[in-house]
Amino acid sequence: MTVPAPTAQELAEVERANTSGKQPVVFVHGLWLLDTSWDRWAEFFEAAGYAAVTPGWPDDPATVEEARANPDVFANKSVGDVAAYQQAIVEKLDRKPAIIGHSFGGLLVQMLAGRGLSAATVAIDPAPSRGVLPLPASALKASSAVLTNPANRHRAVALTFEQFKYGFANAVSDQEAHELYEKYHVAGSGVPIFQAAFANINPRTEVKADNLNPDRGPMLVISGEYDHQVPHAIAHAAYERQLKNPGTTEFAELPGRGHSLTIDSGWQEVAAAALDFVGRFVK
Repeated sequence: MTVPAPTAQELAEVERANTSGKQPVVFVHGLWLLDTSWDRWAEFFEAAGYAAVTPGWPDDPATVEEARANPDVFANKSVGDVAAYQQAIVEKLDRKPAIIGHSFGGLLVQMLAGRGLSAATVAIDPAPSRGVLPLPASALKASSAVLTNPANRHRAVALTFEQFKYGFANAVSDQEAHELYEKYHVAGSGVPIFQAAFANINPRTEVKADNLNPDRGPMLVISGEYDHQVPHAIAHAAYERQLKNPGTTEFAELPGRGHSLTIDSGWQEVAAAALDFVGRFVK
């Protein structure tokens, strides 16, 4: 794949981080969200003295409104495509960044860390990579919006509200779930879901993270207790794989939280846990 050029906004964020003299922190979003889902986190980390960079995935629209008007732009983006795009942006930074990701972003940050590109990593409710074996029923149900139709592999798939409520927002009220759906939800590429589902039977899969690289750096895996999309068993299995690394590897489960934990009304609790971890290793 030819890696697309970063957007003007992404390049501006990188330049701002490089000229600030501050420690950069890169935020990587997952499926069914945009980089704007990190806006409050970016402000939170900036207030703590870091320089935030919030890259999108290749060809991401700038706004939710644009994304809903042109959902097909998301189709056929693979995990390898996104990882290459994110790596190209990270490598433009003068200092090795801390990297924080959610859902498929949580998988992507493990991949980037395994390539020696992260000073400290926080993987929040990370999608499974090759070697992560548990497949709880709730995760299969949450992915069924994509997996039940093989043609979805080459499509952009939007969730119904009911699917979003089950996969993302089961731990918040119906009112808040509706608010999150309207504010944040966009279509997502079907490719990563199929890649994750078959990673353990495809030896050539792109969905794999080098958990043994001694340059991986410290890593925290965060799990939401009530997450349906990435239940405890998946997140903890990712942590157990990462434990084989000689670097610091930690796990935290946040009680009462679902997959929407980075965007819902309790986001600041998660951001504070991530900031505390990052601050122990990079200033």
